[in-house]
Amino acid sequence: QAVVESLRRIAPGANDAPGFKRLVLMSSLGVTRREGFPFVVLNAAGVLDAKAYGEAAVRTAAQEQGFDWTVVRPGQLFGGPYDNNFYLGTLFQLDKDVSTRGVSVTLGDDVAGDTLRSCLAEVLVQCLQNTATRNSDFTVLNVEGDVPDAGQIQESLTSACASSGPN
Repeated sequence: QAVVESLRRIAPGANDAPGFKRLVLMSSLGVTRREGFPFVVLNAAGVLDAKAYGEAAVRTAAQEQGFDWTVVRPGQLFGGPYDNNFYLGTLFQLDKDVSTRGVSVTLGDDVAGDTLRSCLAEVLVQCLQNTATRNSDFTVLNVEGDVPDAGQIQESLTSACASSGPN
């Protein structure tokens, strides 16, 4: 709830920040499918509802204030740091194997899978440098393959987002 409240307060005043042009929001896979299985179970505490509200707040503020937005929806997060002792993936230090380090970028919220935290961090940074991701939402997952470099991530982002044009 704190994240949603922060977005509600920050987004409308974003244009007051000198040089502010864009907001990249990390959301969650399943936000647009939260009424269906298995997401209805995952949303029992309202986490996906809150993320959907945050996404909507960003889009509304962007339209009203004139800045660009990007919503990135990762799958279940894997990999370190392992400092959250309340999550099974953390307790067992779950990670993807070395053959599952490739990146898949898909427009919308129609896929399922897992995302390495390190991959997600790189994708979030690369979004800021890629004009094709402006005013779009997409899912990022790790798939079979090697760790992509920044150029390969840029290509994936452009390929997925450029064909749809601005939302």
